[in-house]
Amino acid sequence: MVRPTREPAADGASGPRAVAFLIFEGAQSLDLTGPLEAFAQATEVARKRAAPVPYTLEVLAEKAGNVRTTSGLQLVADRAYDEVRGGVDTLVVVGGDVAPTASDVSVQRWLQAMAPRVRRLASVCSGAFILAEAGLLDGRRATTHWLAVRLFQRLYPQIRLEPDAIFVRDGSLYTSAGVTAGIDMALALIEEDLGRATALEVARRLVVFLKRPGGQSQFSKHLAAQGIGSTALRDLPEWIMEHLGDELSTARLAARAAMSPRNFARVFRRETGCTPGKYVERARVDAARRLLEDGGESLEAVALRCGFASGEQMRRTFQRHVGVVPIDYRRRFRSAPEPQPEGDDG
Repeated sequence: MVRPTREPAADGASGPRAVAFLIFEGAQSLDLTGPLEAFAQATEVARKRAAPVPYTLEVLAEKAGNVRTTSGLQLVADRAYDEVRGGVDTLVVVGGDVAPTASDVSVQRWLQAMAPRVRRLASVCSGAFILAEAGLLDGRRATTHWLAVRLFQRLYPQIRLEPDAIFVRDGSLYTSAGVTAGIDMALALIEEDLGRATALEVARRLVVFLKRPGGQSQFSKHLAAQGIGSTALRDLPEWIMEHLGDELSTARLAARAAMSPRNFARVFRRETGCTPGKYVERARVDAARRLLEDGGESLEAVALRCGFASGEQMRRTFQRHVGVVPIDYRRRFRSAPEPQPEGDDG
């Protein structure tokens, strides 16, 4: 197994960091253009501040020239990947129809040779399959698109997959979830290199979260809810989000939809892939995350606003979904200055 080992260069010590993206016929265009644009915007922010240029960007493929993506859009590769032997700070492997590329022995060997030479090795979406086939994720933590989770787990049981993560860092290896999650990962890399203020400015320019609330499976559930076909349930997700502080039992939601509780629960699960109770719980956790990131309210006030019976119930539920207690989450992700100590343990 080959692992990236080079230590990060000191900021500004070696000029702009070279960021290279590996694409292929059948790549997903947004897997490239999303994170590439984030790095490009970071460079634009630096120029506006008369700061040193932080990045140079390059697109690699089997050969230089046009590369057709899954949408039919053609991207242009600057040069062939096998022309690159070193001088890359961050190498990002995109996703898409990855099977031919993942099974290409020449690609595997090139990635294995490059891995010790780059400071950071990353993948977007199903690009994780390419890194996995090269043996670069063995024994490591990783993620991929939520639709590909079961296949990935079956093919690579030696990799510790985190199916709900937006992106995962394991040392100098980074993997991101589906498509737009590549932007989340790029913002995290920019924050590591240039600081939170620059990453936040890039996020504002792209009109995205700097730290997206919720995991990818939660997003898939909420997006599924937005596509509800049942007329009786169509407006219910929005109504739930507007009434998180209320009592939202299955019986009350069923009454809102003018259905019996049993039929309501069956239809809701069919339409969203989630029980009403789990949907409400996830919605409350997501709302709590946003308040913890952006507001200065006490944890007890956040809990009550989001519909938890108490701060302690929010703490238990939050830790189960997010993996940390609310007070630790606030300390890590809050975008405003720290609030005064609140006298509780989160």
